[in-house]
Amino acid sequence: MKSIYLTCAASALFSLSLACGANSNAQKLVTQQSLSVEAALAVANGALDKCHADGYRVSLTILDSSGLVKLQVRGDGTGPHTLEHSRRKAYTSLTFKRTSGETAKAWAAATTPPPIIDGTVGAQGGVPIKAGNEVIGAIGVSGAPGGEKDEACAVAGIARIADLLK
Repeated sequence: MKSIYLTCAASALFSLSLACGANSNAQKLVTQQSLSVEAALAVANGALDKCHADGYRVSLTILDSSGLVKLQVRGDGTGPHTLEHSRRKAYTSLTFKRTSGETAKAWAAATTPPPIIDGTVGAQGGVPIKAGNEVIGAIGVSGAPGGEKDEACAVAGIARIADLLK
């Protein structure tokens, strides 16, 4: 019985190595752009500055390219839901590689029910952070009186690092 298990395990590993292209010519390292802490802080400050200048109290979340929280701020005087809502907006934007508002419009126009992906939300205010065409993170803002205002703050934040994203 033990030899059958070993044979099956060896066969599975061999198949996996073939499927993944594990020959010496196909092996390589993947180089990816990554959002630094300093860049995330600059984006957050830019978004907060815009919202504060417009008189809005907001919370925001910045996610890295894998969907993990890079930075999260619960603004003074914000509702208890705004922090989680900002994370969901950012996650939606990251997942679909477009603004969460564009995703909400696509869902509303769909003739079949939209995909149910846990953690996503059909609300404006999430914006992907792109280096060239590569999505390296996302920001979600929540708390302004309207998603279009949240999105404007997110866009203003990203503008703070525009020179890094070229």
